[in-house]
Amino acid sequence: MTQSLIDLLFDTSIFYVDWRMIVMWVVVAVLMYLAVYKEFEPLLLVPIAFGALLANLPTEGVVNKPAGEIISPTSGQIVRTFAKEGGKVFVPRVVKQIPVDVADIIGKEPISFRDADAKVDQYFTFLEEVTSPESRKDTFKKAKGIPDLIAIVRPDSNKVVSSEEKFKVNFRNEVLELQKDDIFVWAQASGDVTDVFATNNAKVDTGERIVNVYSARTGGLYHYLQLGVLLEIFPPLIFLGVGALTDFGPLIANPKTLLLGGAAQFGVFATFIGAYFLGFSTPEAASIGIIGGADGPTSIFITNKLAPYLLAPIAVAAYSYMALVPIIQPPIMRWLTTESERKIRMKSMRKVGKVEKLIFALLIAIFCILLVPDVSALVGMLMLGNFLRECGVCERLSKAAQNELINITTIFLGTSVGITMTGDRFIRVDTLSILALGVVAFSFSTAAGVLMAKTMNLFLKEKINPLIGSAGVSAVPMAARVSQVEGQKADPSNFLLMHAMGPNVSGVIGTALVAGFFIATIAH
Repeated sequence: MTQSLIDLLFDTSIFYVDWRMIVMWVVVAVLMYLAVYKEFEPLLLVPIAFGALLANLPTEGVVNKPAGEIISPTSGQIVRTFAKEGGKVFVPRVVKQIPVDVADIIGKEPISFRDADAKVDQYFTFLEEVTSPESRKDTFKKAKGIPDLIAIVRPDSNKVVSSEEKFKVNFRNEVLELQKDDIFVWAQASGDVTDVFATNNAKVDTGERIVNVYSARTGGLYHYLQLGVLLEIFPPLIFLGVGALTDFGPLIANPKTLLLGGAAQFGVFATFIGAYFLGFSTPEAASIGIIGGADGPTSIFITNKLAPYLLAPIAVAAYSYMALVPIIQPPIMRWLTTESERKIRMKSMRKVGKVEKLIFALLIAIFCILLVPDVSALVGMLMLGNFLRECGVCERLSKAAQNELINITTIFLGTSVGITMTGDRFIRVDTLSILALGVVAFSFSTAAGVLMAKTMNLFLKEKINPLIGSAGVSAVPMAARVSQVEGQKADPSNFLLMHAMGPNVSGVIGTALVAGFFIATIAH
């Protein structure tokens, strides 16, 4: 009886829990508190937080990949294939952070060749210990979170490899001579190896099959739902809903506010430059910089194209800072403005007609797509949603885009973003640096919008309340509401909401254009 209870205990997921998961539970609790009790954008934070909770539990059938063909990530030569036809491969319930290549084991910090050699040797000793068939029977070894190694691929390269980039290790009763840029190919799902297509020393092309693994189990629920993010389906659908919810009338009535949305993009470029000088590559820096636009769908869209391996921290940073607009923006707004500036009253705007709005939607779609075709999906869906709203003959479609479509997509997108927040992925220096740079980007964008409004006031007869400049970030309509709240703190009878919507919606367009510029100049 006692042994049966022990066996039952070891069949649970308790032993997969580690300290990183527990730290992330605390993060989830904070996000839930902000969403539920402080009501900071709960429609975003609740799905993200719940997705993060699932990501940090030893789940089954949630994020696991299906068995199938395992392909080469690059063109090159197979150093070794470890899977054998008729054999089995194993993937633990929780997969921890695993190295992409040999350089990943060594780390980015410059160290001596002796230390690097020792690190590589130590890792392969550990790998052999936890992935042998005997070890797989040990629950504690399974909980190390290391899947089986399928193959090692050496990318094609014309460079001369120095001795400091070569390593000899003992692994599975043979000596492997590895190079710093050799790439690991890991198992994606437990199952039976039915075919081995690439043997030792074989040449392979990117996407070429290495082995085939069969399992009766399908992939987890969020393996398929996340395709909406990876295939860039969710961001345009969100833009369709945003377009249907947004009134472009304030921007049309006061086109000067377009400059405020443009000024807010300063934070994007400032952070792009800062991230580049901190050691991030140009594509990585561009993806991080877009966080300053406070536009989650656009951040996902550009990161997918430029730095997909950073999608998790960038998406979480963008959506988290969107939700935290009421905390981040007000101190900056008050610091950069005087009380008299915050009390400035703006004249009521003229009423914008239906024809103007329809022509505006069409012209913006044509202009933006001709200027930056790389964001055609985002801009096209934004203006389609707005045209459905304003045309007056598609009420059912407009309401569907405003309600069912955007609500369902928000649930799936939010939880898909949250489910990438695994502890081993987030409690890292690189990830924390991205989150910190996101705050910088967002703060710079807020400040730039306010300062642009103050600058414009030097030349305008009808003054602009500088508080609406902070709404130049594209967090619609949260940033506009913050401008309204701060304005009413200075003058309870002052109403800035509709004035702030002008720079707010121009910020959406501006961030999309900047994203298109980055994609066109960096990805092509």
